[in-house]
Amino acid sequence: MKLARPDVFHPRIVLASCRDLPDGDGDDAGLIAALRKRGLHARWMSWDDPQTEQAELVILRAAWDYAERREEFIAWCRRVRNLLNAPQVIEWNSDKHYLGDLAEAGVPIVPSTFAQPGDAVKLPRGEVVIKPAVGAGSIDTFRFSSADAARAHATRLLESGRSVLVQPYDARIEAGETALVFLGGEQSHAFVKGPILPPRGRRPRLDPSGTYAAETLRPADPDDELWDLGHRVLDAAAAHLGIPRDELLYARVDVIGERDDAVLLELELIEPSLGWCQLDPAARDLGQRSFAVHVESALERLGLGPLSHRRP
Repeated sequence: MKLARPDVFHPRIVLASCRDLPDGDGDDAGLIAALRKRGLHARWMSWDDPQTEQAELVILRAAWDYAERREEFIAWCRRVRNLLNAPQVIEWNSDKHYLGDLAEAGVPIVPSTFAQPGDAVKLPRGEVVIKPAVGAGSIDTFRFSSADAARAHATRLLESGRSVLVQPYDARIEAGETALVFLGGEQSHAFVKGPILPPRGRRPRLDPSGTYAAETLRPADPDDELWDLGHRVLDAAAAHLGIPRDELLYARVDVIGERDDAVLLELELIEPSLGWCQLDPAARDLGQRSFAVHVESALERLGLGPLSHRRP
């Protein structure tokens, strides 16, 4: 372990959570220790704690309540001295209209249409999924076999001033979503998320915190073709945002389907679970070390390396 030196600058680092999950959701429990092994000192703090704005670096990890407070959250992202991922990334990814940008770049996505407040809702045939365009943790996301029930839910969201995303229900999701994890733009590891949405509009089971839908996870070793799709998604996102992809400290690309027909379901750049608990201890240690190394690289890029501010 690297020991702190009094003459070397040690940036204050915050892992940002929310009030209902002050120490994260448990999956990131090893990150503080992994960072400390690199001589980096971090602490958990709710993103809306004013002290976060005094930190040299804030890393979003469990800010699950951002969707219901998006304008306040985005304003805070812009005030923070240095944020990972960057504020422009967060603003873009916090509204699922980003799927249209990726589709225009040639990324295969689950067919998606949007409705704005005041619009009439158009539904595809068969089962559908209705979700808010700004949402997290599958809150207010439902699967419907009844067009009337689907339209009623969409109308409620629209009447509350929220945009709505409409997608046909893809039965391939019953086999689970493959979550491809990238650190610093580099391929890291993967896991599978079991189906979350019960049929006929029933509410998904929530985590005890009430901030996100409970998930069933298992390890995965995806085919190269799925990883290739993940790389395409990150390349398209980085090109759209005008940044190098290695500036994305973390990214999770959620896909469904097999090697010959996989499509993007969601790109998670704000607060995705990285599935550390699905790795064996050795792989988890290696992955979390990689996370810490990429944090170290980001600090250097931001001018916050250990020798950037000599202390007397």
